[in-house]
Amino acid sequence: MPEVGTTQRVLRLLALLQQRPVWTGSELAERLGVTTRSIRRDVERLRTLGYPVNATQGVGGGYQLGAGRALPPLLLDDEEAIATAVSLRLAAGGTVTGASEAAVRTLAKLDQVLPARLRSEVQALQDAIATLVGDQFEVDAETLLVLARACRDRVRVEFGYVDLAGTSSRRRVEPYRLVATGSRWYLVSYDLDREDWRTFRLDRLAGTRATTLRFSPREHPDPVELVQRAISVAAYPRPVRLLLHADAAAVRRRVPATVAVIEPDGPDRCVLQAGASDPAFVLMHVARLGFAFEVLGSDEVRELAVELGQRLVEAAGSPT
Repeated sequence: MPEVGTTQRVLRLLALLQQRPVWTGSELAERLGVTTRSIRRDVERLRTLGYPVNATQGVGGGYQLGAGRALPPLLLDDEEAIATAVSLRLAAGGTVTGASEAAVRTLAKLDQVLPARLRSEVQALQDAIATLVGDQFEVDAETLLVLARACRDRVRVEFGYVDLAGTSSRRRVEPYRLVATGSRWYLVSYDLDREDWRTFRLDRLAGTRATTLRFSPREHPDPVELVQRAISVAAYPRPVRLLLHADAAAVRRRVPATVAVIEPDGPDRCVLQAGASDPAFVLMHVARLGFAFEVLGSDEVRELAVELGQRLVEAAGSPT
């Protein structure tokens, strides 16, 4: 039976293997202060306990914690355990089909095995956190997993898609990143037939299938910025560009990222870009922010701003 020191070292080895994909034997030996021969023995101990530790030789080779037929225990420190509990609590009110129930079950299991010093903290978090559920668009958990694996493994994906206009099409893409906005999930990918980067709402996908065709990464735009622009500007028929005489950070604190794109334009100035079916809606909300602003580009929006201003002056009337 391993000595206490050996047991502690094996647990530390397991923690290291969970921190990054691949470690060389010499790196592990240096971190644990032992020889590579001791590392090999400790790896065998982990395998005996059910942890599938893979070993490869050559350039880029090393030790890697793999996936087995059964899920072995995970080693969490105090902060990781608390973070896991918080994440599970939020997932209980999430948008992935079936995940809410699974999150509640997992949270109950975690609370059962937590040390006494952490259980009260986790319980306090559970009592303090509430989820305000608005309009949600549920995503199939299996679809989410297929796309996440495809992003990781760099394999092409095929699926059916229904766009905003209700038009159905079959898509072949190179998936790059999944982006969550709170109420919706999006896939950022390169559309092979349209030869351009596209964003897809996951709740509009059907028949998602990962292929075995691998691809090399392309130069890509920032996935978060691409989704932000797609949902706040490109999704609407009438774009609006305004120059605000205010710091970009101050404006971002007042304007949600899902509503508009805010770009700095020198000191204490920024450009707000948004889309709308009716530009008057954007003008009224920006006016309420209290910052001085100017209309850029569109004569239609400029004339609308003049009309709105005149109507507000008339509504104020003459003092009596």
